[in-house]
Amino acid sequence: MKVPTRLQPLLEDGVIDSVVRQLMSGKEAMVFVVRCGDETRCAKVYKEADKRSFRQAVDYTENRKTKNSRQARAMAKGTRFGREAQEKAWQSAEVDALYRLAAAGVRVPKPYNFHEGVLLMELVTDEEGNAAPRLNDVKFDPELAVDLHDRLIREVVRMLCAGVVHGDLSDFNILVGADGPVVIDLPQAVDAAGNHHAPRMLVRDVDNLKRYFGQFAPELLVTDYGKEIWSLYESGRLHPDVPLTGRFVHDEHTADLEAVMREIDDARLEEQARLMRMQEEE
Repeated sequence: MKVPTRLQPLLEDGVIDSVVRQLMSGKEAMVFVVRCGDETRCAKVYKEADKRSFRQAVDYTENRKTKNSRQARAMAKGTRFGREAQEKAWQSAEVDALYRLAAAGVRVPKPYNFHEGVLLMELVTDEEGNAAPRLNDVKFDPELAVDLHDRLIREVVRMLCAGVVHGDLSDFNILVGADGPVVIDLPQAVDAAGNHHAPRMLVRDVDNLKRYFGQFAPELLVTDYGKEIWSLYESGRLHPDVPLTGRFVHDEHTADLEAVMREIDDARLEEQARLMRMQEEE
C-alpha cells in the first residue's frame, strides 16, 4: 500500500520496515499494521485537532502538566505555539498512560516507541492471530459476559490504583484479545488525584461497562461498582485485590442538582459521540 505521509519518517529512520495495511480509522486517530523486523505491530497516527470528533474538553485536560511556564502561558492564550504544545500534550498523554498502566499490570497494548508524533505499540490479536475485535463487535452468553465484566472491573481498579481514570471507557475502546480484554485509546486519560472531574468520569466508565454487559447478563444492571470503587479509593482502602460487592449506600439526604445536570449533559454528549462513531464506521 501507499505509505501515509505521517509514517514516512518512521520508514526513513528505520523505526518500521514496512506498512502492511490500515487497521482502523477512529474519532481521534488512524491505526496501521506495520512490520518491525520479524514482528508485526501497529502504528497510531493521531488526526489533526480540527479533524477529530473528540475534542480536548477542559474536563480532560485539567491539571495536565506542561514542560515549562512558556508553554502553559501560550496554551492558555491559544496562540499558534500554544495550540501546537496542547496537541503534543494530548498525544503524549496516551504514551505516558500506557507506560504507567503497563508497569502497574493493567492489560493495555504494550508501547514500544513514540516517534514523530506516531505511537508504535503492540498489535493485539485473537486466538487465530488476527487483529483482535472490539468488544462491541462480539456477542456473549450470560456467563461469559459476567466473567468479562468482572475482569474489566478489575482492570479499572488497577488503573485507579495507578492513579489513572480512562475517561472514555466503553465497548468501543476495549479489544477482545487471546488473553482476555485489552483497554485501548487513552489520550483523554485523567489523573485521579489532580482532576476534580475524575470521580464522575470513573463512575461513567464503570456504568458504560454495566450497560453493555447488562444486555447479556441483566443482573449486572443493578450493580453500582463505580461509586463503590471511588469510595474505596477516596478512603485509601483501594488495592488491586480488594473485595468488591457491587453495592453502594447512597446518601439521600441531600441532592446535588449541579451534579445531576452534569450527568445529563454527559449522557447527551456520550450518545452524540456514539452516533458519530457509528457514522465513521459505515
